[in-house]
Amino acid sequence: MRLFIIADNQYITGEGIISLLRQLAYSDKIIQVSSRSELKEYLNACPDAIVTLDYTLFDLSDVQLMNMKQRYPQSLWLLFSDDLSKPFLRQVLQSDQSYSVVMKNDSREEIVSAFQNLILGKPYLCETAVHVLREEVPTSVLDSPLTTSERLVLHEIAMGKTTKEIAYEKNLSFHTVNTHRRNIFRKLDINNVHEATKYALRAGLIDLEEYTI
Repeated sequence: MRLFIIADNQYITGEGIISLLRQLAYSDKIIQVSSRSELKEYLNACPDAIVTLDYTLFDLSDVQLMNMKQRYPQSLWLLFSDDLSKPFLRQVLQSDQSYSVVMKNDSREEIVSAFQNLILGKPYLCETAVHVLREEVPTSVLDSPLTTSERLVLHEIAMGKTTKEIAYEKNLSFHTVNTHRRNIFRKLDINNVHEATKYALRAGLIDLEEYTI
């Protein structure tokens, strides 16, 4: 039985995956990791592991993800998130067809099907991922490395709102907004709110009239 690695810094999701795997009679060899170094450590020991990754919340860039997948070609990866950008999905799925994708808001039946396929060593794509592969994506969307949620958070940051204010107004946890904030700064290679605001203006996420009000 393969090692099942859960790389998801959202506590409730990790517990939910463990519960679901136990319902599927997969109760052995399940571990949770909270950092990239831990993930690499377990993959070094078990290079054919099954990895469930929330790309949005885990500290792993798209380049690092694809490099890690190439380094451990026997491993199976399930990208399991509530917000995976279309450009990112197209990039990883076109680079390697062994990735599996399920959205956290998919039905229980679809999530179960994904795990059942993974246990059998087969990739699985939810309807959202299949749709992304088939549709034409506008160039303006492809140019942005940010997910939809990250763009929304960046808009609020550029409007001068704090992490706590954004979390309250958008009904999100402080941890989720803070994670989006870190991912935004990392992906855009910026270090402060001023640089974030300049990017938001250039990208059309806010306009000058809105910004100056």
